[in-house]
Amino acid sequence: MSESIIKQYLFASDFDQTLSFNDSGMVLTELLGIPVEEFNAKAAGMAELNLVQQGAELAYLLLHDPAFNSRVRREHLVETGKRIPLKENIELLYRTLRKGIPGYEFDFYVLSAAPVEIVQSALEGIVPEDHIYGTEFKYGPNGAIERLIRCTAGYGKVTRIMQLQAERAIGLDHVVYAGDGSSDMNAMLHVNEGAGLTIAVSESRCVTQIAKRTVLSDNALSVLVPILEEVAHWTQPQIRRFFESQGFLVQEWARMRTDFLTLRPTSVVAQATLAAEAK
Repeated sequence: MSESIIKQYLFASDFDQTLSFNDSGMVLTELLGIPVEEFNAKAAGMAELNLVQQGAELAYLLLHDPAFNSRVRREHLVETGKRIPLKENIELLYRTLRKGIPGYEFDFYVLSAAPVEIVQSALEGIVPEDHIYGTEFKYGPNGAIERLIRCTAGYGKVTRIMQLQAERAIGLDHVVYAGDGSSDMNAMLHVNEGAGLTIAVSESRCVTQIAKRTVLSDNALSVLVPILEEVAHWTQPQIRRFFESQGFLVQEWARMRTDFLTLRPTSVVAQATLAAEAK
């Protein structure tokens, strides 16, 4: 009897608001006693100036802003991770992708712009530390942050995906990426280019317009739906039976296409056209 061939895939996921509910920067800000509004204002200002890659705002503040740099030590990052509320069933998702889909095996990795200490602390006992990549800092003798080693934001996620592909000899068509926001756009475009599968887990237009599938749920296990459909080619009844075998009833499953439109009265458009022609 010939042994069945196991198809090898790479599953990479963002962390903040993809596997968690809160932004790491906001949780750290609250831990330090800094008003959240102050963090949001600084992050928004950097985004408007295009000062850093999307998602790297916290890394910049930890390096250069006195309110953060002078106070944050490694133990603060670890404590922040312990305070972040996670989506349900991340561990079951990890185990299912590893060995739970007949004929398929997915290497599960987390790629985050957040400091790696935060993500490793939050996912301790769920995802192995060596499968978590985040922003890395070098610390001084007193525990303060001295310099940036590597930032996993924007194109940094693409670089990490390419590295993992090379190490495991996996083509882009065997890569699945899940994310929620602008810091995931580069990774999604890269995976799409190679005919991989991209999954948006939020309604943010910057990713829903790029991702091949969008899944909205508080349960991390929900990302299995597009994987089982697009990769394993299962039918809806098969997927329902699979979830039931794992102890879950698919109570609601609504699929829709969302069109985003801006409508203006024709009279306003006509006036604007006449004004332009007059110039």
